[in-house]
Amino acid sequence: MPNIKSAIKRVKTNEKRRALNASQKSALRSAVKSATTALESNDVEAAQTAVKTASQKLDKAVTKGLIHKNAAARKKSRLAKKANALKAEQA
Repeated sequence: MPNIKSAIKRVKTNEKRRALNASQKSALRSAVKSATTALESNDVEAAQTAVKTASQKLDKAVTKGLIHKNAAARKKSRLAKKANALKAEQA
């Protein structure tokens, strides 16, 4: 444990940020997974809303610095590709 006041504060803030980042990253993974399962269930309406939610969470994670912007773009692209294929299949 640090003795210097600023170092003590830094440890506290780091712990708060770590907990917040962990919860946001977990919510992000859950959103992506729910979108994937909705796509696999062949329900077009549910899949579209789930993909939209996942895309929003991915964009938010990029602005927070949780994931790299190219990683988010790649995940969004793959989800959109699957959603478009499902939509074309149903039509």
